[in-house]
Amino acid sequence: MTGRERVRAALTHTTPDQAPRNLWALPYISLFRKDELDELLSLYPSDFGQPELSPGSSDTGLQRLAQPGSYTDDWGSVWEVGEPGIIGEVKSPALAEWPALATFQPPWELVRDRDLAHANRNCASSDSFMLSPACARPFERLQFLRGTENTFIDLADRRPEIFKLTEMIHEFYLADVRNWARSEVDGVFLMDDWGANNALLIDPKIWREIFKPLYRDYCDLIHAAGKFVFFHSDGNIEAIYGDLVEIGVDAINSQLFCMNIEELAKRYKGRITFWGEIDRQHVLPFGSPDDVRAAVRRVRNALDDGTGGVIAQCEWGKDNSKDNIEAVFRAWLD
Repeated sequence: MTGRERVRAALTHTTPDQAPRNLWALPYISLFRKDELDELLSLYPSDFGQPELSPGSSDTGLQRLAQPGSYTDDWGSVWEVGEPGIIGEVKSPALAEWPALATFQPPWELVRDRDLAHANRNCASSDSFMLSPACARPFERLQFLRGTENTFIDLADRRPEIFKLTEMIHEFYLADVRNWARSEVDGVFLMDDWGANNALLIDPKIWREIFKPLYRDYCDLIHAAGKFVFFHSDGNIEAIYGDLVEIGVDAINSQLFCMNIEELAKRYKGRITFWGEIDRQHVLPFGSPDDVRAAVRRVRNALDDGTGGVIAQCEWGKDNSKDNIEAVFRAWLD
């Protein structure tokens, strides 16, 4: 099978020849351990690809993270990178004070003027399953624009401004999703980090009222174009897993080891594709290769019956050894 065929078989539960592979190498690895990355990918090639973007179409270039310093993103918020290769955090949100909303506009030029011809050529020339860059993250964008503390207070107080800003962000992301849905990619990537280690960051009722309809709109657009929806969230998101299945997400990348993996299997196996992952809080940085293999076995015992519905994904961060990352993909072949 080609990578594209393998991923499609996993998503449609039609018995891929093996679980598709997907390595997420964080910027530190790409910048400072590229030889190790290239060696690993030569041994365990990824079944996924990502089309190259047109100039100016991304608000976070890799080179911005190569050394400490600050930069202003395309939405006007100032980020601080404190350690080379590590994604920083917003220090000066563009809308820290609500009066600034009166003249604020999203960076429409990024989506209205984007030429995806080069990306389409990438897709046509590849046998990999081509996944768009992350193109909608409304909750995180609210935090980048307002600051995290302000965002939670605004949502709790139901400030009218937060709803106006959410609608502006949503209109921008609808345009971005629409662009990618019209392109030649196989899947469109959505993301927002919704969980702490033990629970959702906000009341699930608020999530369902405000944010679930946004994701439903994105899913409907993507499915209408005949493409698959991929969604990422960190943390414990058990409270909304069923909602994500309901609105049509095809593959969820989540921190399985923050949740009850076996219970997730009972509820959602066969209804969703589990897009990784392996424990990156404890096992990958601090465990041995044997610990890694045991973690993969747990995931496979719960979720992998050989008919699809799983993707062998893991994240490679600064504190992870190459041996442990290699152990992940070797264990998926056992």
